[in-house]
Amino acid sequence: QVQLVESGGGLVQAGGSLRLSCARSGSIFRVNTMGWYRQAPGKQRELVATITSRGSTTYADSVKGRFTISRDNAKNTVYLQMNSLKPEDTAVYYCNTSPGVAFSWTQGTQVTVSS
Repeated sequence: QVQLVESGGGLVQAGGSLRLSCARSGSIFRVNTMGWYRQAPGKQRELVATITSRGSTTYADSVKGRFTISRDNAKNTVYLQMNSLKPEDTAVYYCNTSPGVAFSWTQGTQVTVSS
């Protein structure tokens, strides 16, 4: 059974940086596109970035220019480099396939940005 494990969250001051990782464990199977999602308190989960198997990326307008998604297929890992963080980036961050969610949601990794 394939599982996703997110890590790298934490508490950071506004303007700071964090790098999230999403590792796949278990049986290996081909996944075309992966995405990073986030859910802030009282808000719906939103998609913030995607990356295809060939490395093409998309970003939500709210993070464009500040976040960078990347992947290392040899390590079955997807990353999200987050720079110039803002308090409104505070949320639980998750990874999953996109479009369409193929894995059960995990508990994610908490990112808290203080002002």
